[in-house]
Amino acid sequence: MQKLAKFIYFNILGWKLKGEFPSHLNKFVAIVVPHTSYWDFLLGLLIRKVWNEEINYIGKKSLFDSPLGWFFRWTGGAPIDRSKTNNTVQATAQIFHEREKFRLSLSPEGTRKKVEKWKTGFYFIAKTANVPIVLVAFDYGKKEIKVSEPLMPTDNQEADFKKYHSFFKGVEGKYR
Repeated sequence: MQKLAKFIYFNILGWKLKGEFPSHLNKFVAIVVPHTSYWDFLLGLLIRKVWNEEINYIGKKSLFDSPLGWFFRWTGGAPIDRSKTNNTVQATAQIFHEREKFRLSLSPEGTRKKVEKWKTGFYFIAKTANVPIVLVAFDYGKKEIKVSEPLMPTDNQEADFKKYHSFFKGVEGKYR
């Protein structure tokens, strides 16, 4: 499967990689920006096969209770109770504590639309779970996936976010 994924990714689609997947880490939060299309999920599944690495995501519990629940688990999904009575940050951090390997990929935009401000849940999940954040850019303009070194969140959220935003400067999503 990895050879086929590489052929599709590099030869058919013509994408490039910049940076290294942190395969030495079993736990981290990867923020993928920008998230403008359903195609991002499929590109994510493909790059996961190119790297031949386990990468996870969270989804509302009801998705995993549906007839397609097997698919979401098979693709690395983990169910999470996102009801108002549940603390999503704490529940997600708990998954990190329960599993030997959990590499959470999510979009800080929280939607496929252009937003002015990111949601901060990813930051607090990483801080609560005491895991680094890896920045991943899906740049459709350059047909490139760019990966940062792992970054531990500090106690200076404003400075951390400036660093994160600068990494994604000039990156184009599938839709603008």
